Amino acid sequence: MDIYKTALRPIIFSGLQPDPEWWHHQTMQTLGWLNRYGDRPPVSGILSQLRNSACLRDSRLEQTLWGIKFPNPIGLAAGFDKNGTAAGVWSSLGFGFAELGTVTFHAQSGNPRPRMFRLREDLAAINRMGFNNDGAETLAKRLIYAHDKGQMSNDKPIIGINLGKSKITPLEEAPADYLGSFRLLKGLGDYFVVNVSSPNTPGLRSLQEGKQLGAILEVLQGENQGKKPILVKIAPDLEWEAISEAIAVAKTYQLAGIIATNTTIRRDGLKTETIDLTGKPITEEAGGLSGMPLKERSTEIIRFIHQQTQGQMPIIGTGGIFTAEDAWEKITAGASLLEIYTGLIYEGPWMVRRILEGLLQKLEENGLGSIGEAVGRGS
Repeated sequence: MDIYKTALRPIIFSGLQPDPEWWHHQTMQTLGWLNRYGDRPPVSGILSQLRNSACLRDSRLEQTLWGIKFPNPIGLAAGFDKNGTAAGVWSSLGFGFAELGTVTFHAQSGNPRPRMFRLREDLAAINRMGFNNDGAETLAKRLIYAHDKGQMSNDKPIIGINLGKSKITPLEEAPADYLGSFRLLKGLGDYFVVNVSSPNTPGLRSLQEGKQLGAILEVLQGENQGKKPILVKIAPDLEWEAISEAIAVAKTYQLAGIIATNTTIRRDGLKTETIDLTGKPITEEAGGLSGMPLKERSTEIIRFIHQQTQGQMPIIGTGGIFTAEDAWEKITAGASLLEIYTGLIYEGPWMVRRILEGLLQKLEENGLGSIGEAVGRGS
């Protein structure tokens, strides 16, 4: 029985506490508690039960990218655990990896609340959080402490770190801002992501343009010296020419891959007309839209990148993944790994196991021996 869908989700969606950010805060407090005390009874027993029910290990789901062995292709997308408070717990919920952040060099409170909204009819969400986080230095200290205290020992979770620009930093100083965060965190993440595609920091998306993006990547790769995989996350609202330019820049600076895609600023085709929390029309609510409405566009971009790079540029696919069928579409379009966020809100943590079980079934149906053989099969 899925306790989230049968017991918790009806309460969360009941309207008793209408602000989704409040629920998110409670969730992170609970997961943070599990993370801090996971080596002590009774918390160790709770985590053991979670691993037994939520995790699925099968060698057919494993892949090795950038010298990192991923136990399965399903990861947690950036934005859920901004400050790494539950970094050691995500593998106990079945995730093959977790991407922390977005983190900025300077700590910042983000945009005014309310800033997170559910669109239940559309299986979607809108957020305009504005990179609220404790800052790169605090995240570094938290991860060092977690390693020292053995909080990261369970299953040795694979951790990505998503880097963004501080709001107070002028656009022309963005390279130094990203570099400051990377220097603090480079020894603590398995891979890193340059986030220049969030719609919630003024001017940030302009950094996706070739010259501006190149300036950021040049300083990061100069510091990195090829030691850690660095990827870039792009927006779904880019035109094909701009995506081609992003691919060219990624090749020039020898990036490890591309994440496709971030949230969209588009609002067409939605069933939701008014946001309950504010009473405003959906078209007047700023922020990035995620979830099911993004599924088709993100898959199109994954397929385009895979075709343009002849499958030589690893892709992490995200956007509208709720089921094994959704995951399979993105994998066969060209994604080697996947990340989920909005689906987790609607489906709960046991969705990871359900997706993995479905992917194994897809492999059997198609006569394939591993998930890696399915990557780009339908591209």
